[in-house]
Amino acid sequence: VQLVESGGGWVQPGGSLRLSCRYSGLPFSGYDIGWFRQAPGKSRERIAVHEATGTSYYADSVKGRFSTSKDDAKNTVYLQMNNLKPEDTAVYYCNTGTTYRGTYYGTDSWGQGTQVTVSS
Repeated sequence: VQLVESGGGWVQPGGSLRLSCRYSGLPFSGYDIGWFRQAPGKSRERIAVHEATGTSYYADSVKGRFSTSKDDAKNTVYLQMNNLKPEDTAVYYCNTGTTYRGTYYGTDSWGQGTQVTVSS
């Protein structure tokens, strides 16, 4: 399994970015894609999951500002980030996994991450 994130960069507070997670090598199409982030000195935080069913769920810290979508033809899941705040600054990663009874179980497959910096 290979995951490649892209789309990070610098943006001012209130701005928007769209991250991409291109995946390949999945043995079947039933995997969820989880989005995580890790800020300096902090542990990795799960912020969104795009389920194989097409539904998504989000951490409270990003709910209402971030959304996910998927393009099956491009094997890509997107994370649209709006109204960005300085506390959103982090390296963002995607991960494959599955959701069972409301709990996300991630695999060991991670991308290399993409840096998002929100500052004025």
